[in-house]
Amino acid sequence: MTLVDLPETAPLDAEAAATAAPNAPNPGHHPTLVLLALAMGGFAIGTTEFAAMSLVPDFAPDLGIDAPTAGHVISAYALGVVVGAPVIAVLAARIARRTLLVGLMVLFALCNGLSALAPSYHWMLGFRFLAGLPHGAYFGVAALVAASLVSRDRRTQAVSRVIAGLTVATVVGVPLANVIGQLVGWRWSFGLVALLALTTAAMVRILAPLGAPAQGASALRELGALRRGQVWLTLATGAIGFGGLFSVYTYLASTMLEVTHASPVAIPVVLALFGLGLTVGNLVCAWAADRALMPAAGATLIWSVCALALYPFAVGSLWTLGPVVFLIGCGGGLATILQTRLMDVAEDAQTLAAALNHSAFNVANALGPWLAGLALVAGLGLPSTGWVGVALALGGLVLWSISFVKRR
Repeated sequence: MTLVDLPETAPLDAEAAATAAPNAPNPGHHPTLVLLALAMGGFAIGTTEFAAMSLVPDFAPDLGIDAPTAGHVISAYALGVVVGAPVIAVLAARIARRTLLVGLMVLFALCNGLSALAPSYHWMLGFRFLAGLPHGAYFGVAALVAASLVSRDRRTQAVSRVIAGLTVATVVGVPLANVIGQLVGWRWSFGLVALLALTTAAMVRILAPLGAPAQGASALRELGALRRGQVWLTLATGAIGFGGLFSVYTYLASTMLEVTHASPVAIPVVLALFGLGLTVGNLVCAWAADRALMPAAGATLIWSVCALALYPFAVGSLWTLGPVVFLIGCGGGLATILQTRLMDVAEDAQTLAAALNHSAFNVANALGPWLAGLALVAGLGLPSTGWVGVALALGGLVLWSISFVKRR
């Protein structure tokens, strides 16, 4: 049983806490304000994660490196996410959730501030790795806090509000950071993220419940999640099934320039359509998951297979490419569904499992572009990234099927 988060103003003794109903709404704090504070952190994380890719042409020459080398800076952040999520979740098992969230955001602000001051490539590499460490743990713990604020049949929708901060960042935060980078320098873009993170820390400290750790919480108990086959199946579904989205997104700008022959000014518009699809998919999939979680996951993967299969046929014109990119983005709602699924299968080790969800998606972020790159090296052309995406989405669907059958 997972203990409900308790507001500071109404502490319960150990016996009362042990009998508290899981996933009961927390009456001591206004859910909307708490979710807004948590979503602000998602907005800050999403802004730096995606904007860093668009700022490569700006910081690469300033640090004296070429574009491929600058790509290692992006990889360093992703590696930080993969490493930091499980390590922090395990080591912080006995820390109150609000305290942990504030600490993670302060660390995130510090590392992004240091990124803005990085004097050389190697310093930048180290700072971006450190900045990635709080990413997965923040989203994992924030999802647990969000779920504790509402009744069980609205958990996924609450989690989607937190992740909405990240999806909205792809529509608003990333273009804003890019404009700032072009007008006053790339360093100010990372400074903006640091400011957003500090704002989040303050909002969470004021608005969120304390979220005392569950009775008996320990690093060993969190590691117990790794003994459960359904946890691994859920993580693998995300790592494989979500890779298709990234296989297309990574090479979308190149496809628009070389295949669609679109003007460079059209690239931000199509990227915004992708972000809008992420936002819509996040909300719709959450609504569906609160009614039938596993069927919603399977349906989302089937949606991704179909949307990605349309991509190679749509790249010839902006009028067809834009709507298909929006549809592909809608498949990103899978992240929210799997976040809730992990809460169900992790039992009493929810913090580690919830944090690992974002490690899995960063594996997808590496796997999708890598396999798509192999297709390009083989001479299959940029439209083939869509077929790579189809194969990955189908792989995720197979893993979902195994999980569904074993569950029944």
